[in-house]
Amino acid sequence: MTADIEEVWVYLAASPLTGLTLTLLAYQAGLWLYDKSNANALLNPVLIAIGMLAGFLYLTDTDYATYFEGAQFVHFLLGPATVALAVPLYRQFTLVRQSAPALVTALVVGSLTAAGSAVAIGWALGASERTLLSLAPKSATTPVAMGIAEKIGGIPSLTAVLVILTGIIGAVLGTGLLKLIRIHDHKATGFALGVASHGIATARALQVSEVAGAFSGLAMGLNALATALLVPLLHRIFF
Repeated sequence: MTADIEEVWVYLAASPLTGLTLTLLAYQAGLWLYDKSNANALLNPVLIAIGMLAGFLYLTDTDYATYFEGAQFVHFLLGPATVALAVPLYRQFTLVRQSAPALVTALVVGSLTAAGSAVAIGWALGASERTLLSLAPKSATTPVAMGIAEKIGGIPSLTAVLVILTGIIGAVLGTGLLKLIRIHDHKATGFALGVASHGIATARALQVSEVAGAFSGLAMGLNALATALLVPLLHRIFF
């Protein structure tokens, strides 16, 4: 019986659609748990889905490349999904224009803080120089962060993992932490989430309100640009 099951799995693993199906089922399970918990941030559906998929791949001894043959279809949709963030931004454009001076200041301070605090903590814990360089762009969206890491001498694959962790932590803890320090304005909440934790936290901001989602999407895009400009500059100065 066990041999039969193994044969079936070998056959299924060879199909690209298996990875896609597993991804959708894992996220749907995470979303179900999230809804049943009354939107408890600790049960973020992305976090649940990642945990389920990682456990499944480990238990079935499936390598990531085989899984990604099917999951790449979801990966492809990241582009259109990012572009779609322009819709709430367009609807809230008047608020964005009114807040422009504050947003520019928050962007520069937030981008420097995100990179500087990560490097400082890593340095204090004895991380190597390459690890520190991989940490610096962790608050930018994944493709940008990996490109920056490669340019300044970091490890792009490590940066990708750090970016995902940053996004999950921001989505899980961000809104609660901001409420704890008495920040209730949706514009500030959204912008902070977008600068600190890019797309995953932006998805969380959209659950808060359209205003928060619009400002988070804007922050995610602007922080990618700011990080691409500031991190290489700081690298030349300090390294």
